[in-house]
Amino acid sequence: MIRIKAGVPRSRRPRTNSRPRRRALALGLPTVWGAVAVGYKFGCPLAEQHELGARIVTSAVFFAVGTGLILHVRRALLRELRQARMVAGAAQSVLLRPLPPRLAGLNVAAAQLSADRGASIGGDLYEAVATEHGVRVVMGDVRGHGLAAIGTVAAVLGSFREAAHDEPELGRVLGRLERALARHLRERARSEHPSSGLDPDSPVAEEFVTLLLLEIATDGGLSAFNCGHPWPYLISGSRVELLSRADPLPPLGPFPLPSDLAATSCGHLLADESLVLYTDGAEDARDARGRFFSLPEALAAAVRSRPVSPQSILRTVFTGLLQHTAGRPTDDIALLVLRNERTHQHACLGARGTARSAPTHPQPTTHG
Repeated sequence: MIRIKAGVPRSRRPRTNSRPRRRALALGLPTVWGAVAVGYKFGCPLAEQHELGARIVTSAVFFAVGTGLILHVRRALLRELRQARMVAGAAQSVLLRPLPPRLAGLNVAAAQLSADRGASIGGDLYEAVATEHGVRVVMGDVRGHGLAAIGTVAAVLGSFREAAHDEPELGRVLGRLERALARHLRERARSEHPSSGLDPDSPVAEEFVTLLLLEIATDGGLSAFNCGHPWPYLISGSRVELLSRADPLPPLGPFPLPSDLAATSCGHLLADESLVLYTDGAEDARDARGRFFSLPEALAAAVRSRPVSPQSILRTVFTGLLQHTAGRPTDDIALLVLRNERTHQHACLGARGTARSAPTHPQPTTHG
């Protein structure tokens, strides 16, 4: 909430612009230090003497001048870094806004681990909203980093937040996301034309987004579209298994999707079961010897801790990731956990849906 002091109209309130003053200080202080050094060198008789004492004094003067310049530059760089982090934090609050702790009976938690310590956001995106059609969730990963990736994240998330409420069918939500991304890439292509003289970090021709679009119906039914993204893990009691092993669609961007797509049915999310959505940075993380991080084993360890909650799952997984990578992950990592805590389940949920395919290789399990 923005508060305005009573009795002073906003349009008439005096404004103080400190930018010219900061610029004057930024230019004036080095000038003063330089003038001190030059004045001492040419105006002080002591600087012309060659005795040991005079040389020590001269060295001390120039050391003080150099130290002052270094401190001034350091202070200016720290100020710019704080401003950049403030801008990144504001962008993060708009793009990856905090998710509500509960959505239609689901306990929700999400977090992101950036590969760059100075960055707050990267190319990962996620969102979950409760609609009249069910809880709809998106998890995606934009190729590349920097401002280009942030713009793509904004385009995809902005379209999802509208389409999730407007479109009754999940396939039409995916179509809206694809069209929004295509418009964004066309606009970028015009701005990055060779005539502009810009050298983009991530060319439009190489841009794509891996994306998982998920819908959890009021009876727990699960439907999904997977565009080149890792399938989520399902935690059911002591079991940790992939939600599906169906072949994914191509990522959004390089190729148009078919118009007659059907969502993949993934069974039901029963009471006290959890879904873990993630970006590929979680399973691509390596230790000093090049070994990949085992996300299923980390989730199995999270099941052993009681009580099990989305927050405890995130805490266990991120602790394991930081230990595995010695605190230096090489890629951004995002996790989103949804746990079904609905107290009243439909009678049809007594049996597991047959649409969920069985795992083709053993998955880590724990025993209570």
